[in-house]
Order: sequence, then C-alpha cells, then structure tokens
Amino acid sequence: HCPPTPSATKLLLERIAFIRQTHYGGFYDFTSDLSSKDTAYTNLALQAHTDTTYFTEPAGLQMFHLLSHNDGSGGESLLVDGFKAAQILKDEDPAAHHLLSNATVPAHASGNEGIRIHPAFEYPVLNHHPKTGEVLQVRWNNEDRAALNIAVQHLDAWYDAARKWVEILRRPSLEYWEPLRPGKPALEAARETSSGPAKSSPKSPGKPKPIPRIRKIPSSKPKLLPNQQASRRDITVE
Repeated sequence: HCPPTPSATKLLLERIAFIRQTHYGGFYDFTSDLSSKDTAYTNLALQAHTDTTYFTEPAGLQMFHLLSHNDGSGGESLLVDGFKAAQILKDEDPAAHHLLSNATVPAHASGNEGIRIHPAFEYPVLNHHPKTGEVLQVRWNNEDRAALNIAVQHLDAWYDAARKWVEILRRPSLEYWEPLRPGKPALEAARETSSGPAKSSPKSPGKPKPIPRIRKIPSSKPKLLPNQQASRRDITVE
C-alpha cells in the first residue's frame, strides 16, 4: 500500500530506482486536461502499446498510480505480455515475425511547442539479442509511429505483418485487465509489456541504464520531393 499522494508515490519510486528526466520532467502527476499534447493527457482509452518509442533508450520500468477517482467510470488498465505475443507471431506467421524483427520503424514525439524528438536510430518492432536471438525489447506504438522508410514494394507486406501483430495483441487470452485504485501503484517492465491505460496518473521511474541520447529535430517540416513517397497508414483490424 502507498498513500495516494504525489509525495508518497515519489518516495516509493526512489526506493526502486532513480527517476529519469525527460522532456515531460522527472516525477510528474497530471489529469486529462491536455496541458501536454499527448494521448496520456486525455480520458481516451488506449490500445496496447509501449511508451517512449521515440527515445533511443525507452523507459525501462514505469509506475502508474491513480491518485483519485471520484465517482467516475472507467480507469481499467490493460497489460499484454509482449514477449508472449512475439512468440505467438513467430509460431503462426514466421514471415511476419521476420519482417517486424528486421524492418525499422521511425518514431517521433511532436505536437508540443519546441518538442520534436526521435531516436538516434530507427528500430524494428521486435528487437533481438545479437547472439542468442531471443526477443529483448518490444517497441510498438501506433500513435508515435512516423512515415515508414520502406521500399514501396514491401509496404503491403509490412502492413499485413503489423495487422497480424495487432490481432494477436487484442486477443482476450493475452489481455490482463486491472482497474487502478488509489493506494495501489502498478509497476510494469515497459520493454516487455504492452499497456493500454484508460484514465490514470502515471509516474515514470527509470531503469538503472544510461540516460538515452535525445536529438531534437527542427520544428519546420521538410517537403517531400515529387519522387519520394511517405507511408503512414493506421493499422485496423476488422
């Protein structure tokens, strides 16, 4: 049990790991007021995803603590085992697994004044140990995905693979729903678990890893040349 206050939650976090500084700040609490142009600052339900795909080194551990919920509805949080989903994809569609393990996906954070961030490199959805081949990290956030830098002839195959991946993530057998409650923080391994919180107050500690390199890119948007094609489609599952 943790008292449902920012100060008590911060003390709990500091007993687990250092609190990582990002463009959001370090420790922070908020509500659905769109003070930051981010879906986390709304009361919209979110599909399963991993956070901070736009960092070279995404968040390692994340804590979510609902500080208050006064006669409202909703508030359930969704957890999905990303490693299990990756294994299912490999078993059912090896070609899709191979594509999502090799084709790199641009990611970015933008929308707020002066903030346009992307990782130093593009990474695939599924990242593997270079020697053992085991999945070490899942990077999947359809809201943070930028235009794909994939040859036109391979675009349909990538979207087919992504659609299969989303279908697996949405299987009820892989979904774990838990309503957040004041006094009961939830800690997740952000690289392994895809989450889809409803309305909550996240607190983000870091994992004892180096702080990622963050590169700002100019706020002006470059124009595409006539022979260039950017691809950014939403992934939908019937």
